Amino acid sequence: MLFNSYEFLLLLPVALAVFAILRRFGATAPVIWLAVASLVFYGRWHPQYLLLLLTSIGFNYGIGLWLSKPLEAITRRRIMVLAVTANLGLLGYYKYAAFVLISLNTVAGFDLPVPAIILPLAISFFTFQQIAYVVDTWRSGHGEKSFVRFLLYVTFFPHLIAGPLVHHAEMIPQFYRVGQSAVTRYDMAMGITMFVIGLSKKVLLADNVARYASTGFDAVAAGSILSLWEAWGSALAYTCQIYFDFSGYSDMAVGLGLLFGIRLPVNFLSPYKATNIIDFWRRWHITLSRFLRDYLYIALGGNRFGPVRRYANLMATMLLGGLWHGAGWTFVIWGGLHGLYLVINHGWRAITGGRQFGRSWSLLAWLLTFLAVVIAWVFFRAVNLDAALSVLRSMFGLNGVPLPLSLQPVLMRFGIDPAMLGIAFTGISPNGVFGSPVTAVSWIGGLILLAVLAPNSVEILNYRMDASAPQTLKSGLLQWRNSLFWAAATGCLFGICLISLRRVSEFIYFNF
Repeated sequence: MLFNSYEFLLLLPVALAVFAILRRFGATAPVIWLAVASLVFYGRWHPQYLLLLLTSIGFNYGIGLWLSKPLEAITRRRIMVLAVTANLGLLGYYKYAAFVLISLNTVAGFDLPVPAIILPLAISFFTFQQIAYVVDTWRSGHGEKSFVRFLLYVTFFPHLIAGPLVHHAEMIPQFYRVGQSAVTRYDMAMGITMFVIGLSKKVLLADNVARYASTGFDAVAAGSILSLWEAWGSALAYTCQIYFDFSGYSDMAVGLGLLFGIRLPVNFLSPYKATNIIDFWRRWHITLSRFLRDYLYIALGGNRFGPVRRYANLMATMLLGGLWHGAGWTFVIWGGLHGLYLVINHGWRAITGGRQFGRSWSLLAWLLTFLAVVIAWVFFRAVNLDAALSVLRSMFGLNGVPLPLSLQPVLMRFGIDPAMLGIAFTGISPNGVFGSPVTAVSWIGGLILLAVLAPNSVEILNYRMDASAPQTLKSGLLQWRNSLFWAAATGCLFGICLISLRRVSEFIYFNF
């Protein structure tokens, strides 16, 4: 079930109403209801994979109870290693078995049969989340005793499919408090506003700019060669699409959590404002970065064994982070590029001592960071390595630098004969990849400016996971208030989104 569907929008009020009624009967009944609702939400995709999800949850819950017992250190470690291996084995079979077999057939010339395996929805998220739980329980010796709360920790539908990746220590205590007090009107208003802002990012922005990215990348997959302008347009369009798609989901997840009195961690914080790659990864998929740092980078040794080992650990972490996103060499290269970026960034900081060079340098640093991210996104989006390299060749002018075909009638209208001037045109349709260049530039340029210059939703609503923390994020005139004006504005935006729900499109991170 998708957040951006009529089905979900019709069932959400029912879930909220039942939840509000059950809160009057203590803390357990509403938790059971949320767990059941979350399983129904997940089961609407492929009901048969509910058994796989529940088996995984039961296994890790049992491991947590086992690790909570007084055991010898070596026994506890063996149990932890067994559990982590089992979780990675499950993930490896469903997500990487076909990739490994295809790679062996291609590289070594084998003829191994490749099974048709359907990737279970959200397997990467619920597997990593439970690995973190097992490791933390091994370290502390205290596992969760309540099965229903552990079940909800894993399956809570706002974060189940595409994050954020949450720690049990920040979620389960909230599940014990759900029956103590009603959800405040302030949190309800903030949750609705955050959800609608996220819905608008997905429906009105990401889905509309997606057509430019899809047209270009699909054309390359079919064997066409893009012009320099079309290649950059396709890459930048996807840069905008994935930004507003994932930002929209992150907002909707936080908003839905607030409606049930649950605060989720911030997972997205204007990453395209970053002036270096280190800062980018502190803003993009924040909870995944946290997981990779705490359970992989530090486990590999972190920065404890000198700069060379540190850089190797960074590269290994990002390569595995890329592979986590998808079973393909394009994802490995994407992760490797970001690993290389991070190594260069940390090396530069070591050389300069973190010195600041002024505004002009900051602008140059931002541009360099943004272009590095765009280039990496080409591998993330392309269907295969050949398609990615084709797009990059066009982006760097190696396939020629002709003008878009759509400009030819514009020049003719002004009496300019392109043939007399030796101007060449290209395009894969009578109007080029993007149709009207003015419309394409307006969409892509406008969304880049919005991502870089506008305050984000966390700043506008001044959201913090810890509701008692001091308010430190401000956004001036756009500061949200629980007022009639904001209620009316949110209602109008929601109405526009409903009208625009002509088709249901998956969020990009549903594929991971």
